[in-house]
Amino acid sequence: MPSRRRALLAAASALVVLAVATGCSAGGAPEQAGTAAARTADSATSATDPATSLQAIAPVTDAKSVTGASTATLTTDLPPKASTVDEPELPVTVTDNQDTEVTVTSADRILALDVYGTLSSTVYGLGLGGNLVGRDVSTGFAGTEELPLVTQNGHELSAEAILALRPTVLLTDTSLGPWDVVLQIRKAGIPVVVVDSHRDTSNTDRIIDQVATALGVPETGARLVDEVHEQQEAVAAQVARIAPQSEADKLRMVFLYVRGNAGIYYLFGQESGADSLIDAVGGRDIATEQDWKGMRPVNAEALVAMKPDLVIMMTKGLESVGGVDGLLQRVPAIAKTPAGQHRRIVDMADTTVMSFGPRTPEIVAALAAAIYAPERSR
Repeated sequence: MPSRRRALLAAASALVVLAVATGCSAGGAPEQAGTAAARTADSATSATDPATSLQAIAPVTDAKSVTGASTATLTTDLPPKASTVDEPELPVTVTDNQDTEVTVTSADRILALDVYGTLSSTVYGLGLGGNLVGRDVSTGFAGTEELPLVTQNGHELSAEAILALRPTVLLTDTSLGPWDVVLQIRKAGIPVVVVDSHRDTSNTDRIIDQVATALGVPETGARLVDEVHEQQEAVAAQVARIAPQSEADKLRMVFLYVRGNAGIYYLFGQESGADSLIDAVGGRDIATEQDWKGMRPVNAEALVAMKPDLVIMMTKGLESVGGVDGLLQRVPAIAKTPAGQHRRIVDMADTTVMSFGPRTPEIVAALAAAIYAPERSR
């Protein structure tokens, strides 16, 4: 793994640990966890075509004149599921993302763990959500709240909690740690499949394919890839219809990561995933344009010079500084920008905004609606 990628993933893990840490307990019997999740999910709202949520929005002729904060909210409780799902055909032997050969013999008890919550959503999309027996702190779709939590202090893996659930397969990546725990799980005889750790709007198919292949449902994975791609294209067409087209008229955006109680203020730039998200909603990623790479502490002078028209944040991050008023007080540089002057702050749930994967079309659609029709999101 290139040194830049390792550094970026380490930063992502450290930051999102603070972003989505909760005090949820790991209650419930392991044998019942998957069934409970499936039962709850059945009564939740299934994913529909996210592009439809944008169809009623008129093209925005002067996006820079819009004022006020808004919250991007998904219209569904569940990730998208493939239209037709297959039963796993196992055993299967795969070579994972670390060139390790792994044989998976059962998908009856699945753990899908990463810093983003992407892998559990992917398992659900493949029709195997009822086989999940535990969760990471980033997994937040309907039904999973009853699953035992196997991460502690944010995203720190607990070998004891994992082994207690007797998983038949563990899907993970290098965004979680300590890595010794992963090796301990593998040494205990549990198949561990390490998938691609990169997340943005462009590699959804790779993530789905790796997970589907490891679980013995490659054809379901292929269908899910096609259906998610179709949704992405439909959302992209709607965003192109709504958002300004000329570079001069496009909103200058930045993604700001904040944890006020810890004094953490980071700006996300090139290769952080936020850059692809901003591009997908029709904005200009000013941090990337100014060669801001990865995730770095905010520089007040640089932020003022970027002159963002809009700031995207995680919901808990905005709450940690007391909302928009608190943000403008704690980060005076924002108050000096068009975004601060117009209070153009758009927040989205911590467990959602950077998760990508099968929910990418929904995430982009929800953000676009909050950006271009904020009156619907207040």
